[in-house]
Amino acid sequence: MGNFIQDVIPVIPYADIRAGHDFLVEVLGFTSAGVIEDGNGVVIHAEVRANDRRLWLHAVAGGLSTPAGSGVATGGIVVFVPDVDAHFARAKEMGATIVREPEDEDYGQREYGLRDPEGHDWYIATPFAQSD
Repeated sequence: MGNFIQDVIPVIPYADIRAGHDFLVEVLGFTSAGVIEDGNGVVIHAEVRANDRRLWLHAVAGGLSTPAGSGVATGGIVVFVPDVDAHFARAKEMGATIVREPEDEDYGQREYGLRDPEGHDWYIATPFAQSD
């Protein structure tokens, strides 16, 4: 069977899409790919990117909720960066909610955890160098 999948785009709900967008850009280091407003100035969609990877930010509606709104977290997102310790220092300096300080993990990466203002967990990691 051939490869029928062309792309996968995670959709992340936010009650305040603009604030979620700004956090992802300013604190985590994603690149903004735009914020779309309706005719009344209400943000209805935003997109951030990491190289060719896209994340869509969606309104809390139609059964979508945030961990802060629902009271439960059902997953998290791993983001690879070149220097996890430098990223950690910057995020901490910017006031991010740190849930776990950087640690070397048995599964081959150094990572730390933070929580965005709406309760989504993000795991920032740098894989260990592979030796041949």
